[in-house]
Parts: sequence; structure tokens; C-alpha cells
Amino acid sequence: MKIGTVWDRTTEVLSGRSGQIAAVALPTLVLPPVVNNALVLLVPPQPAVQVVAGIVAVASALLAILGSLAILALATQPSTGRTDAYRQAWARLLPALGVSLVVGLIALVLMAPVFIALIASHFDFAAASAAASAPARMPQLPRATAMFVVLYSLALILLAIWASARLMLLTAVVLNERLGLGAIRRSIALTRGLTWKLIGVLLLFAIVFAIATFAAQAVVGLVFRLILGGDQIPTAMFLAGIAGALASAALMALAYVFTAQLYVATREKPITE
Repeated sequence: MKIGTVWDRTTEVLSGRSGQIAAVALPTLVLPPVVNNALVLLVPPQPAVQVVAGIVAVASALLAILGSLAILALATQPSTGRTDAYRQAWARLLPALGVSLVVGLIALVLMAPVFIALIASHFDFAAASAAASAPARMPQLPRATAMFVVLYSLALILLAIWASARLMLLTAVVLNERLGLGAIRRSIALTRGLTWKLIGVLLLFAIVFAIATFAAQAVVGLVFRLILGGDQIPTAMFLAGIAGALASAALMALAYVFTAQLYVATREKPITE
């Protein structure tokens, strides 16, 4: 099977199940960031509001995982309805969260040498933070430490790109094969021979995602600034955030449907192109 065939299957699923997918995406992928933006932009900053914003941020992450699982369920099996998709998503939420935390922990461990090298060289993190937010001179590193940080960080970026491609099916495996940490090895096995193709897909998606979300926010923000005037900038930014959340959710839903069809294809037979 060809990658192009996976895309054809993706468009078929979207054309036939877009209503159900949208019904899942709106409460799980769109609403949480909109609520968070409302708290940040429209509510006066107070300790209680900051606590609520933190709770909303955690809930947003959990809802995003739940939404991804539900959309994957809808896109994997044509017979799955929205209620059953949510049921499957709730059943696999904790395993998916656990696997995500393990992957994140591995990433932190791999990043640890950079921080250890910076601490050992007495790097001034406070001064670096101030330099990033205001015109100031960035603290200097010893040449050897700077070279290590640059080369190691470059290696980590390359590893992250490779891992993103090989773990593209991770959530689909957790959902459909009832695996825990074994889903990592299973995802790597399913994507064997597809690394470069999937890296290309990921890079293309990242470019489209960045351009689309930025354009949606910029255009809507500019329009509402002109309509509402300069004294309503927070409101204009909030409305622009809604446009960005909608664009982001639409693209993420597309990515989940593609991932589901890629998973189905790799289970059936190897992809040749």
C-alpha cells in the first residue's frame, strides 16, 4: 500500500464522518484552550484565577489525549459511533497517559546532560531569562561547554525527529491493541521501513500547522482590532485565539484520522511507497 492510498482513505473518512469527528474535537480540542485564553486575557490577574488557569491547563492536556483517542476510534473502525468512541477513549485514557509520561520522562533524562553541563559551568539562568525577555547580554559559556551543548542539542533534535516518526502510531496501538509500554516497541515495528516517508509527512504537517494557525490568529486579530478599536486589544486577542484554536483542532483531527488509516494500513500489509 502507498502513502498516497492512506491519504485517500483519510479523505474518505473525513467526508463520511466529519460531523462525528467535529462533535468530538469541539469539546476536547477547541473548548479547553478557549477557556484558558478567556482566563488569561479577560479576567483580572488574581491568585485564585491563576490556580483555576493551572487546573484548566491540566484538564486541557487530559481532554486532548481523550479527544485524540476518541477520534482515532472513530477513524479506525467504520462501525464505531461517537458514544462507543468515547467509551473506548475513557477505557484507554490512563494507559495512554502513562505511556506519554514515560516517553516524556525519557526525553527529560536525555536532556539532563545539557542542564548538568550548564550547572557545572556556573551558567546564570536568571540572567539568561532576563536577556531573553529584554535587551541584555546573554551570559557567556566556556568554549568547550558551548560546543558540547550545541552538538548534543543537535543530536537530540535529530533523535526527536526520528522518534516522532517511529512513534507516530503509539496512541493508535495503545487504543486498538490494549498495550501499555509494549506499545512503544509495537509502534516502532509497524513503522519499520517508513522512517523517511513519515519524517517528510511530519515536517510538512508542522509547516502547514504553523502557517495555518498563525494566519488564522493574525487575520482575525487584525480584523477585530480594527472593529473594536485600540482599547479592546484583550478582546481582539481572545477572538483571535478562538480562530487559532479552531484551525489547530481541525488540523489535529486531520492528523489523527491520517494516523488511524496509517495504522490500519500497516496492520494489513507493508507500505511500499
